[in-house]
Amino acid sequence: MSAVAANTIDHEAVAQIDALQAGYIHALDSKDFHAWVDTFDTAEDTAYFCIAAENAERNLPIALMYDDNRLRIEDRVTFIEKIWVGTFQDYYTRHFIQRTRCSQQSNNIYAVETNFSIIYTPESGKSDVQVAGLYKDEIIINGSGAKFKSKKAIYDTTVLPRYIVYPF
Repeated sequence: MSAVAANTIDHEAVAQIDALQAGYIHALDSKDFHAWVDTFDTAEDTAYFCIAAENAERNLPIALMYDDNRLRIEDRVTFIEKIWVGTFQDYYTRHFIQRTRCSQQSNNIYAVETNFSIIYTPESGKSDVQVAGLYKDEIIINGSGAKFKSKKAIYDTTVLPRYIVYPF
């Protein structure tokens, strides 16, 4: 097999990866947090992290959101829908993404990098940039489709709005 063929990604796999990313941002922008959870693999070691670029570059484990297993991802929805209700000013989000890298790591695991920016609109109606950064994802594709094995939202924005409730 030539080096070019070894690095060629199956178009069907790319289509599934793009559909997964679209489903992810649609779930967040429509506040369908159960659908958001469904974009993740069901394995116990599935993870979601939201971390400042400075901490990621220095390998510091301090993160805004640190869901290091599937149950913590599910707990995040419980906190949003049941525990924090009425304790924060609600806001809408609109995610914009651009896939920049995609490589096959093994038979069914892909490493994907995607730039993101999120515009948010609080109840006041004044929209602004909430955050910008890079998703570093490990995506598994099997018979049931594509799912996130690990999703790391590395944000470049150094000054965030006074509250962040929803995942990036």
